[in-house]
This record gives sequence, C-alpha cells and structure tokens, in this order.
Amino acid sequence: MQHSITTVKIFITAKPGNMVLYVIVLALVTLLACGSGDASDGQVSAGSLVIYSGRSESLVGPIITQFVVASGIDVRVKYGGTAELAATIREEGNNTPADVFFAQDPGGLGAVASMLSPLPPDIISTVPGWARAANSADWVGISGRARVIVYNRNSVSESDLPSDLQDLTAPRWKGRIGWAPANASFQTMVTAMRAAWGEDGTRKFLTSLKSNDPKEYPKNTPIVAATAAGEIDVGLVNHYYLHRFIQEDGEDFAARNHFLRDNGPGSLIMVSGAGILNEADNRDNAEKFLRFMVSPVAQQYFASQTFEYPLVKGVNTHRLLPPITELNGPDIDVAGLADVAGTQSLLRDLGIIP
Repeated sequence: MQHSITTVKIFITAKPGNMVLYVIVLALVTLLACGSGDASDGQVSAGSLVIYSGRSESLVGPIITQFVVASGIDVRVKYGGTAELAATIREEGNNTPADVFFAQDPGGLGAVASMLSPLPPDIISTVPGWARAANSADWVGISGRARVIVYNRNSVSESDLPSDLQDLTAPRWKGRIGWAPANASFQTMVTAMRAAWGEDGTRKFLTSLKSNDPKEYPKNTPIVAATAAGEIDVGLVNHYYLHRFIQEDGEDFAARNHFLRDNGPGSLIMVSGAGILNEADNRDNAEKFLRFMVSPVAQQYFASQTFEYPLVKGVNTHRLLPPITELNGPDIDVAGLADVAGTQSLLRDLGIIP
C-alpha cells in the first residue's frame, strides 16, 4: 500500500475566508513561543517530527500547518487509512520512523497499543475520561464525530425518519439506503453494535439490512452527495460531512442530518485520537504536538472549521450542532472499540465486504 508523505509548508494568507486560521496562528505563536527555542539571525531550529495520520490531509492539514508556524518544528506527515497505517507501524516495528500516530478511531490505536508509550498527565487530563485510553495513558482523544442518518428532506418527512437503526431493516426502506461497509467509521459503528447487541444481534441486524439492498459507496462524502441528489433517501454517515457541503453549496442543499439519540450504536460518538510511539526519536516535539492538539485554539479549529465536536472544556460547539451532552450515545467505552478485526471478519462472513 502506497501512502502520501507530505512535508508541511508554511503559508499564511489574508483572504477573508482564512481569517479564523490567521487568528489561530497568532494565538498559537503566543502559546508555543516559550518552547520554540532561540536562534541567531531570527531563525528557529526546533527539530523535527514525523506523524502518521489516518485522518485526511483536507481535514487536518491546515491545523498541522498552524502547528508548524507556531512551533518552528519541521513536520513530515504520512497520510493513509487508519487501519493501513496501523498495519504499517506493526510491520516497521522498532524501526518505524513515526513519532505520532494520529488515528481516525480507537480501533486503529488499539491495534498498536503495545507500541504506544504513556502520555504525561497534563495532556491526558484535558479531555474527559470517555475520550481517552481506558486503563492506560497511551492515547488521547482529539475530536468527536457523531454517527447520524443523513436524509433527503424533499423525499423523506421528519415523521418518517427512523427512531433507531433497527427501523432501517423494515421493508419500506428497501433500495433507499446508502452505506459504506468498507469505511473505517462504519466498521467502528458495527464494533459498537457488537459491544451493545452481541455477536448474534449484530449478525441478525446486518443480515436484515443487507436484504434491503443498500447502495454501496466507498466513504461518507459520496453518500451525502447521493442523498442530496436523490439517488438514495437515507444514508449512514458521520455528522460533519453534511455541514461541509452546506458551507460550500448553501442552505438550499437538499440533505440534512437526523440524530438518533436513542442510546444505541446509531448515536455513537466516535473519537479521533493520537498517541506517541515507544521508539519515537522526537519525543519532546511529539508531546508539544499533542499539547497543541488539545489546546483551546486547536480545538476551536475542529469546532469551527471541520464541524467536529471539541473535547476540551470551554470550547464552544458549532452553533449548527446539538450539544454533545444531548446526543445520548451508547454506554460503551470508546477504548473498547478496538476489535475492528473482529468486525471485519463478521462483515466478510456475511459477504458484505470482500
């Protein structure tokens, strides 16, 4: 598997649309200046950092760039799928060049848990207990994404929307559903089903859902686009993809989110998180990066620019989103969502993924 490797370039523009990031830069320069070090002729030499990112460059590239601006650290990022990068780290073993693994979900972090080292208390303590490693300090949550049902508001009335995931197995939804079973977030949701419903209950649900002939897509973005275009009426996605479309296309965009709020796996809050590798050559810079990612200014980036849920107290959720406390997610420890391999085995057994 080939992954993209990006050396982060530093740039700041003064266009109106970039003013939020410009303000973040100024705040971060102040935040990290004390740790940047001194250098003659005005140049900062703060060392390097290697990040393996299971989150896409379009989402996290801008905020990593702001870290470079503020810290002066030379950052190299390898982008790829979370599961693929976890496999790469395991293959590389003690020779991995990665300092930080930034994963889309706890499953990826769990896959390399034995290769992660404990984080300092000041990093871990910034996020709530449910958003970090359960019995260790191996990783810390960075942002939250809620599972939702996206729907076409022109073809589905609010009164007809499902009250829970089980409703989607009813015959009336046949041929009207979109899903992305090979996508990591879908597989994390199925892992939550296994924890909440057990293996038999999850198998029964997936078998019934498959019999409703859902249309398959590679990931969340095309599901939202297909819903708005009327190809499907409902789809299983993460909440923030819709708001990126509305930001670009305006309020006339035909799709909207439906939050289940039923205390089941369909209302799961998935945490992206990061940890530091045992063999990290740049441990100090890795810790600086994680402190930055859980700082109020970086958390505000996720809230205002990517429409995700911030995890740090005092950072406001985007005005278009319901508060995270109102979502009634399932009582499942996010660190217990690590058995993605078991989920993939189940999906293969049912013929849902190859």
